[in-house]
Amino acid sequence: MRLGEIAERLEATLENGAPETKITGVAGIEEAVQGELTFVANPKYGGMARTTKASAVIVDEGFASIPTALLRSKNPYLAFAQAMRLFYQPPKYAPGIHPSAMVHPSAKIGAGAHIGPFVAVDAGVEIGTNAVLLAHVVIYRDVRIGDDFFAHAHSVVREGCRLGHRVLLQNGVIIGGDGLGFAKDAQAHWHKIPQPQPVIIGDDVEIQSNSCVDRASVGVTRIGRGTKLDNLVQVGHGSTIGEDCLLAAQVGVAGSTEIGDRVILTGQVGVVGHCKIGDGAIVTPQSGVSGDIKAGAIVSGAPAVDHKAWLKYSAVLPKLPEILRAVRRKE
Repeated sequence: MRLGEIAERLEATLENGAPETKITGVAGIEEAVQGELTFVANPKYGGMARTTKASAVIVDEGFASIPTALLRSKNPYLAFAQAMRLFYQPPKYAPGIHPSAMVHPSAKIGAGAHIGPFVAVDAGVEIGTNAVLLAHVVIYRDVRIGDDFFAHAHSVVREGCRLGHRVLLQNGVIIGGDGLGFAKDAQAHWHKIPQPQPVIIGDDVEIQSNSCVDRASVGVTRIGRGTKLDNLVQVGHGSTIGEDCLLAAQVGVAGSTEIGDRVILTGQVGVVGHCKIGDGAIVTPQSGVSGDIKAGAIVSGAPAVDHKAWLKYSAVLPKLPEILRAVRRKE
């Protein structure tokens, strides 16, 4: 593909480069070679743009000029993602049902579906057009799923759950497993509380490997449109997650939590139950949320507090032994 065509497709401005330059692929800034396209989104990698062997670099509009061809974009990271799609096409799966698959006669599956080996689709299921269910996927009874559903091997959707259009489940995802609901009697024995309520997932949601979204005893568990869950994320029963949220790896959200739109929970964040996180809030890695968070806040630590305050606490922490000794001397 020619560099000029790529610039046009990405709605980027070409600088220093010949439009007819041939680009054969994309790569990271350190690995890229002649004929490849790379990018700089993080300023700390800006110096590498001067030494990269790539034929062209996607940068932001304020990036300093260099001899290498530049594609200036308002959002270099997004532009690079779009460039990757120009060169990488995911595997295609031909329509059809594998002989080993078990599809209940009452199930309704739209045109163009690919049903792989050992897939099980139970009674009363409805799935839209162009679905792909790879090996060992299990869809329990009375599930409703929209168009362009893609389920990787060993993912499971439990009874009665509702999934929108273009939902993508990576390997080992469990949608609608029982929530952690148990009541303790006088002898300290635990008694299971039924969890009959479904999980409802909006359009354009992706849930990555080995993550679990639990069903509830009352109400529903809901994941909003466009939200993305990373690997090993746990969403507790009865929780609501808004639209366009991002939950990074090993995040745990306890039951009955309300999370607004565009919230980012970074790696290993834990959220206690029955609290609210406002729209656009960000929780930094390994933080513990034990109470409500206002919209737009950035919080850190355990328990999570304002990020700037946490930075001050962190700076003081290594000095605590010295401070303690000084206090004892005064005493």
